[in-house]
Amino acid sequence: MGSSRGDTSMVGRSCRKKELYMASFADFKNKSRTSIEDLSKKIEDMGKKESYKDDRYWRPELDKASNGYAVIRFLPATGEEEIPWVKLFSHGFKGPGGWYIENSRTTLGEKDPVSEMNSKLWNSGIESDKDIARARKRRQNYISNILVVSDPANPQNEGKVFLYKFGKKIFEKIQEAMQPEFQDESPVNPFDFWKGANFKLKVRKVSGFVNYDKSEFDTPAPVMDGDDEQLEKIWNQQYSLTEIVDPKNFKSYDELNQKMHRVVGDDIRATETVQKTAEVTEFSSETKEVEPDEKMDNLSYFEKLANDND
Repeated sequence: MGSSRGDTSMVGRSCRKKELYMASFADFKNKSRTSIEDLSKKIEDMGKKESYKDDRYWRPELDKASNGYAVIRFLPATGEEEIPWVKLFSHGFKGPGGWYIENSRTTLGEKDPVSEMNSKLWNSGIESDKDIARARKRRQNYISNILVVSDPANPQNEGKVFLYKFGKKIFEKIQEAMQPEFQDESPVNPFDFWKGANFKLKVRKVSGFVNYDKSEFDTPAPVMDGDDEQLEKIWNQQYSLTEIVDPKNFKSYDELNQKMHRVVGDDIRATETVQKTAEVTEFSSETKEVEPDEKMDNLSYFEKLANDND
């Protein structure tokens, strides 16, 4: 009797094991139909180079045609700041010794070795030196806190607060909103919670450059319908802007000078021109580097180029 019950139990376990095996095999069979696509994607992901990403920053994701769309809201200054943005200068270029991608100490109102080198080149009287100075020119960015209202490419970002780094073109649109050119237009403070307006970011590629000309502000409306509880929550999530331009976060003059000479070598004229990074700009006849007109938004462009050429 005991043996019979034992045999029955063993048969039962064997059947259940077989059922589980069949179920798992059925899952395996179904999954195998898409395994080629999954494996192909993993191979593509393996081929992508790893790069440092600061999760505090948001930027629009562009499609293969370099087009993108999102809606953001510029946020007001926090209690510790007078204005809702900071200005940041940087340099990005390639020389015989590799890439130079660094924030400039001119952001702090101090001397910077690359700016000094560019001024020497510009004032040398040699036309070709001006081309080199243009390729190494200082680039200007602005950084603000934003609320992502709509991000079709990454909807998980919607409703979250980020830092956003942008160039002169977008800053000009902010200025135009605050100081309209025509009498029939009312000034708008884009950074105001209640009377500001969402910014429709429309990105295109024009003549090889990223272009924001079609971007525009929407009709003024309060954030979160003016709900104080929601607004306070957003306000408390904002990042410190003064921290970004704190002198402790910049390399010293000597460190930058050493790196610059490693990159350009003994000949300050030695350089590798990077296509579509150098916009023609004018330097003054004085011994300082003049702020250029920007087409590139930030150093991420140069970091991408550096990664692609590693």
